[in-house]
Amino acid sequence: MPIPIAYFGVVLIWSTTPLAIAWSGQAAGFVFGLTSRMLLGLVLAFIFAALLNKRILWHKQALLAYLYGGLGIYGGMLSVYWAAQFIPSGLVSLLFGLTPIFTSILAIFWLKDELITRYRIMGMLFGFLGLLVVFGQSITWGEQAVWGVCSVIVSGLIHVTSAIWVKRVNAHVPAISMTAGTLSVATPLLFITWLTTSPDWQGLSQTLTTAPSHTTLAILYLALFGSVFGFSLYFHVLKHVEATKVALIALMTPITSLFLGYYLNNESITPQIILGASLIIGGLAIFELGGKPLPKWVPFRPNV
Repeated sequence: MPIPIAYFGVVLIWSTTPLAIAWSGQAAGFVFGLTSRMLLGLVLAFIFAALLNKRILWHKQALLAYLYGGLGIYGGMLSVYWAAQFIPSGLVSLLFGLTPIFTSILAIFWLKDELITRYRIMGMLFGFLGLLVVFGQSITWGEQAVWGVCSVIVSGLIHVTSAIWVKRVNAHVPAISMTAGTLSVATPLLFITWLTTSPDWQGLSQTLTTAPSHTTLAILYLALFGSVFGFSLYFHVLKHVEATKVALIALMTPITSLFLGYYLNNESITPQIILGASLIIGGLAIFELGGKPLPKWVPFRPNV
C-alpha cells in the first residue's frame, strides 16, 4: 500500500475510534460493545493471517508477549469504554494523547534506555498543565465526568505498562500474529466479565434489533478497522516513515476527534477544553519534536 494512503488511514482510524467507542455502547451496554468488537476482531485476525499465509507463533516468548499485550487490552479498553459513557469522545482522544509522556516516564525505570532531555521535561510540564485544565472542566460536568477523566488516564497507564513489558519480552513476532495472540487473551476475559454483569439474554436480542444502525456499524467498524487494519497500517507506516512524521499523528488525532465529536455527536467544546487541548498538544509537540529537525513539508519550521 502507498505510504501516504497508509498514513492518512492511521490518522482517520485513530480520529474516529473514540466516537465509535461511544456509539458502540449505546445499545446493550459498554461491556457488550467491547466484547463483541474484540470477538469479531479475533476472528478477523485469524482469517487475515490465513489469507496472508502468516503463521501465528506460539513459542514461549510469543505466549508471554500475548499475555502482557492481552492484559493491557483487557484492562485498558475496559477502562476507556466505561469512561466514554460520561465524557466526550474528543476528550478521550485528547487524554490518550498523553501516553507518550507516560511511556517515557515508566521506561526510565523499566527499560533503562530512555533519554530525558530539557525538551521532554518542558513537554511534560505543558502536558500535565493541560491535564489539570481538563480536569477542572470535568468537575463542572459532575462527579461521573471526573471519574471518567481518571479512568481514561488509568487506561493510558495500563496500555503503556503493557507495551513496555511486551517490549521487554522482545518476542519478535509479526504484527498480525501479535494482534491475534493478544486478542486470544483479552477476548475470553472480556466475555467472562460480560457474563458476570448478569446480562438479560431474553432482552438482548430485542435490544440489538431495535438499536440505532450507527451502534451496530460502530461495533463492526471497530472490529475491522480499530482492531485489525489499524494495527497493520500503523506498523506499516512505522516501518517506512521517519519517527518525527509518525509522531505528528498523535498531534493531529486529538484535534480531529474533538471536531468529529462536535459535528457528529453534538459534544460541547468549551473555551476551557480548547485551552487544555492547546497545552496538551503543544506539550506533546515539544516532547516528541523538540530538538529534532522537522519534516520539510511542515509549514512551520522554527530553528531549534
